[in-house]
Amino acid sequence: MRDINEYGQYSEAWCPGCGNFDILKALKQTLAELDIAPYQAAIVSGIGQAAKVPHYITANGFNGLHGRALSSAQAIKIINPELTVIATSGDGCTYGEGGNHFLAAIRRNVDMVALVHDNQVYGLTKGQASPTTKEGQITKAQPFGVTNAPFNPVEVAIAMRANFVARSFSGNVPHLVETLKAAIAHPGFALVDVFQPCVSFNKVNTFGWYKKRCYELGEDYDSTNWNAAIQKANELDEQIPIGVLYTNNRPAYGGHLAKKLVYPIGTGEVDSAAFESVVKKYS
Repeated sequence: MRDINEYGQYSEAWCPGCGNFDILKALKQTLAELDIAPYQAAIVSGIGQAAKVPHYITANGFNGLHGRALSSAQAIKIINPELTVIATSGDGCTYGEGGNHFLAAIRRNVDMVALVHDNQVYGLTKGQASPTTKEGQITKAQPFGVTNAPFNPVEVAIAMRANFVARSFSGNVPHLVETLKAAIAHPGFALVDVFQPCVSFNKVNTFGWYKKRCYELGEDYDSTNWNAAIQKANELDEQIPIGVLYTNNRPAYGGHLAKKLVYPIGTGEVDSAAFESVVKKYS
C-alpha cells in the first residue's frame, strides 16, 4: 500500500459538506491500496464541480469539454493500455451533455472506470435539474417542479449489459473504496454511480436522506443475475441498494490492438520527421 499523501494535498473549491470531498478521499485511498503510483493513473473529467477532481489529485490529469470525459478517457486508455484510467464527472456532465458518449462507452467496452458524482442537480451552474433529478422536484430553474421523467443510469447500463455496474454513497467511504477497487479490477467498462449531497442546491437528497435509505447488498446477492440486477436498479425510494449490482464478461475493447502493437503508442518516441510530413499535407 502506498502513502496516500503521494496523491497530493490541495485546497479544494467546494462548498463545506459537499460529497465531492469524500469521493476524492475514496479515490486517493483506492489508488493507494491498489499500489497504483500517480504516474500509472490517468484521471479524466469534463466540466462541473465534480470535474475539478483532476485539479486536486497528483496523477496524470485531463480536464476536457462538457460531457466529453468518457470519449477522452477511452482514447487515453487505447493509446496507453498500461494506465489505470478513471473518468470522473457529475450526473449532468455524464448523463446530460455526455449522454450519447455514455451509451457508446458501454457498447465499446474499453477497460476503464466511469466514476459519476450523482447529486441529482447541476451544482456548478447553480442548481437547475439534472437528468437524475426526480420528477416534481422544485429547483431554481424549475420553480413549478421538474416535468421530465428522471434518467436511471444504472438501469440503462444493466439493460445494455455493461461489464460492471455499481452504486455507492459518498457518506460511506469504506464501501466506496471497495467498490472502486472491484471496478478497477474488472475488465471492460465499469460504471460506479455515487450518490452525494449537494448542500447548496439540492435540499431534498441530503446526506441524511441518503443515509436513511442506502443499504449494502448482502454477500448472497448474485451480480451475474441480470433480472435481479434490473430490479435492484429500480429500488430508488425508501430503500436503495448500494454495491455491485451487475457484472458481465464481454471481452474488453482493444485486446485485438494490443496484439498488433510492439508497444503502447502512448509510450513510444515521437517521430518528428513523420509528424512534419503529415502536417505539411494540411498546410
